[in-house]
Amino acid sequence: MTQWQTERMRGAPVRPEVGSARTTPGRYNEDMEGLIFRLHQLLIEELDADQIGAMGREERRKVVEQAAQTLLRREMPTVGGITRDQIVSRVVDEVVGLGPIDAMMRDASVSEVMVNHVDEVYFEREGIIYLSDVRFRDQDHVMRIIERIVAPLGRRVDESSPMVDARLPDGSRVNIVIPPVAPKSPSITIRKFRADKMTMQDLMAAGTITEDIVGFLEACVKLRINILISGGTGTGKTTFLNALSAYIPDTERIVTIEDPVEVKLQQPHVVSLEARPSNLDGRGEITQRDLLRNSLRMRPDRIIIGEVRGPEAFDMLNAMNTGHEGSLCTVHANSPRDALARIENMVLMANLDLPDRAIREQVSSALHLMIQLARFSDGVRRVTHITEVAGMEGLVITLQDLFRFEQTGVGAEGAIMGAVRSTGIRPTFAERFEVAGIKLPDNAFMARVGS
Repeated sequence: MTQWQTERMRGAPVRPEVGSARTTPGRYNEDMEGLIFRLHQLLIEELDADQIGAMGREERRKVVEQAAQTLLRREMPTVGGITRDQIVSRVVDEVVGLGPIDAMMRDASVSEVMVNHVDEVYFEREGIIYLSDVRFRDQDHVMRIIERIVAPLGRRVDESSPMVDARLPDGSRVNIVIPPVAPKSPSITIRKFRADKMTMQDLMAAGTITEDIVGFLEACVKLRINILISGGTGTGKTTFLNALSAYIPDTERIVTIEDPVEVKLQQPHVVSLEARPSNLDGRGEITQRDLLRNSLRMRPDRIIIGEVRGPEAFDMLNAMNTGHEGSLCTVHANSPRDALARIENMVLMANLDLPDRAIREQVSSALHLMIQLARFSDGVRRVTHITEVAGMEGLVITLQDLFRFEQTGVGAEGAIMGAVRSTGIRPTFAERFEVAGIKLPDNAFMARVGS
């Protein structure tokens, strides 16, 4: 277990350096906030907004920092040392960044930033959520940061449109909800984009998956098995999809469909398509279903859907059943059986009046393998099931677990103990590996007992 997880389990206070403006953790420093606000107002009067706006981000930050230091020495000569550096950093964040949360956005170890209220700002690190000690001055301060986020994106947020879901220029996903929908306070949730793509080696090191299962999944991708990755929010579905896609041969043409774009493939022949919301007049929306239908005319070898959310599920199943094998996609669900139910429900959203049996037959023939992910109490995201869609028995889709995580206990510091083990069941497509010239270990599907 990491030091951060250990501190969390022991109830230790959250480390204050991340975006902190306080000199004492756990106490809001009103004097410093007053100085920051005053210096911010002076900078607004001193700087030429148009000239600053025309600069690049790094140049703009440097110019504002120099101006802030000059003003601080002139207007507040008694402030010095660490406090001076903190004030300058915070003011620069206010002018060119995202205010109190900008330091967290720059911290590579922080994966998610959540603003619930002016004095409730949380962040996620290594799968664990911590309460930060930064805060906003008031709700107007939060709204100013929200405007700074949405304005460059060509979006608006007001009482008539109180919710925004968008992608920041760096690829991070942002969700914003304001009153009256969020009556307590405007809310900001930012899932940061990882510039470094995690590989299967990284996931093995993190405890997400074991080496013998990686070999099986690599063989499945090369065999063009249709794979559905399932899991709850924040379980690492997209990260796992990115890592799994590395086994797609470079010679294949891949089309990705997302809302918003998150999948970063390493192959040279990739076409990325992104859904688009309607404009301010309610026009111009392009859905994932529109993109999926169009992708079938683009001669794809494989289609990757970042997350199946609606009626595009029907077109996805059709594509898988009509020659576009080897497709990968993700879905929000807490178990393999729940994932199938969600796919069925999304097919019904297409309003095609198909009987249940017809939908389930299509699902069972299109999907071959399901990978279930979960985030455990120790913050580690793990593969819990690798399940084959075996066919139909009556009106029921039959599933059989090939691998399953078995928890054996909890460590002294809260670390989950256990391993993913084979159930001893061979997949019905096992003989296809040999036909394709793919060699798996003889004991790949042998049931294991013990640790």
